[in-house]
Amino acid sequence: MATQTLSQNSANHPLVAQLGHFFAALARAFALSKNAEARFDEIRSLQALSDAELARRGIARENIVRHVYADLLND
Repeated sequence: MATQTLSQNSANHPLVAQLGHFFAALARAFALSKNAEARFDEIRSLQALSDAELARRGIARENIVRHVYADLLND
């Protein structure tokens, strides 16, 4: 039976660092995807409202996307 032990320096290995960067990028991409999906769902639900319902919320139909992405716009 063969055993392998990792030394303290193995954590500093370039491959380990590259894997760490890869998984961090993957996690960021997943988070961005979930955020985009949530925004799309909000747009779809707002579009399903009547003009009167949108007006009660203070949103004009042509401004739904601007409303959903307001935190990213510098207006």
